[in-house]
Amino acid sequence: MTTKTTRFPIFTLNIQYIINKKIGFDEMKVCKFGGTSVASAEQIKKVVDIVKADSTRKIVVVSAPGKRFGEDIKVTDLLIDLADAALNGKNIENELEEVINRYRMIAIELGLEEEIIKVIENDLRDRLSTNRDDETLFTDCLKASGEDNNAKLIAAYFNHIGIKAQYACPKEAGLLVNNRPERVRALPEGYDRLAALRDTEGIVVFPGFFGFTKDGTLRTFNRGGSDISGSLVAAAINAELYENFTDVDSVFSANPTVIENPSGIEKMTYQEMRELAYSGFSVFHDEALMPAFLRSVPVCIKNTNNPDAPGTMIVSERDHSKQQVVGIAADSGFSTLFVSKYLMNMEIGFGRRLLQILEEEDISFEHTPSGIDNLSVIIRSEYLSEEKKERIVRRVQEELDADDVHWRDMDYSMVVLVGEGMRHTKGLAARAATAIARTGSNIEMINQGSSEVSLVFGINKKDEDVVLRELYKEFFSNVAVTSR
Repeated sequence: MTTKTTRFPIFTLNIQYIINKKIGFDEMKVCKFGGTSVASAEQIKKVVDIVKADSTRKIVVVSAPGKRFGEDIKVTDLLIDLADAALNGKNIENELEEVINRYRMIAIELGLEEEIIKVIENDLRDRLSTNRDDETLFTDCLKASGEDNNAKLIAAYFNHIGIKAQYACPKEAGLLVNNRPERVRALPEGYDRLAALRDTEGIVVFPGFFGFTKDGTLRTFNRGGSDISGSLVAAAINAELYENFTDVDSVFSANPTVIENPSGIEKMTYQEMRELAYSGFSVFHDEALMPAFLRSVPVCIKNTNNPDAPGTMIVSERDHSKQQVVGIAADSGFSTLFVSKYLMNMEIGFGRRLLQILEEEDISFEHTPSGIDNLSVIIRSEYLSEEKKERIVRRVQEELDADDVHWRDMDYSMVVLVGEGMRHTKGLAARAATAIARTGSNIEMINQGSSEVSLVFGINKKDEDVVLRELYKEFFSNVAVTSR
């Protein structure tokens, strides 16, 4: 019964999607604009021009104003400072005025009336007057004002220039999320309510990054969570396309700060994007793919500053015959728990009990490469304290009677090759290992998931850049660079 209840909303949504396709609903796109795309009046004018250029762009999901230049401060960070000041009993007027001034500068340059600034200031003061007993929820409430007030301002600008638009409140629209203490995630039962946005007259401006529990409590997604909001709305309204506008022409096959002029990826699958996002590609929030994936809504990553560039399409399937590896990523900051016990492979439940210890210590793991009598668990170092590490070693020794258990604290980097074509390609792992060997770097770990979409090499952090360059040369030297 539990399984049916969990899956039923998704099943219903997919059936409704098919019905809507058959009866010929008008094409509609959802476009989301990130922080740099809405950081200034100049950028917001570009957003409006992009929306005007395509009549099917009916729903616009926006982030809070981001950085206008390298040393600038994001509005979300200003709001966190404001929340901290309030929680510590300080005079908050300076922090408050700094936030308001960012919106005021945008509004003045857009030619908007002072009324919108009064709306924003009143909203901020109302949030500051809410209960502060739960510091996390209080901070969430203030952080969410960045997106919320920017959506109000952008909707006002659309109307100011004669384009009918309205701000959509996520609470009223039905973006439902779960209750604490679980990590925030959207609830499928909110989709039916969100679907009504399709019938709204004019342009809908929807703030990203947050939703509401059934009892009306505001909760924010992780940083970058506006991508999630956009994907949720796109799935709920059966969008023909979810366009995610950022500040790059496409998703690149490798980190452009390490690889000079890396090739752009024209098309990739949801699974490939998920693997790359998880492994360090910050262009698209890794959790945001799930709603689009469930509904098979295509996603296009595009550039606000160059909207005519084709961008990167993310779809269910692609032809991988010409490019088996679609991207190379690297992430660092890992520690390894090494456990050894003679005849471990014959001891039923050993792995489960080891992972249960980590679960009880509130730690998630990344990889578990193993031998016959040993097992390594790779964990992000940020989850570990010296006290917790010592306790884990002691528990593994006492509860599992391990022969040897210790931490390998060398700063690991996980280099990941991603591509659905790898499962059909012989010798690819050998090519990758040979390329790494050419750099003189040592491979500490190799891991490949059962789906064979990714191949992971654990190396020393200091070798990360040179390994990335050599792998890129091996797999992308003959790939043409897309125009940017």
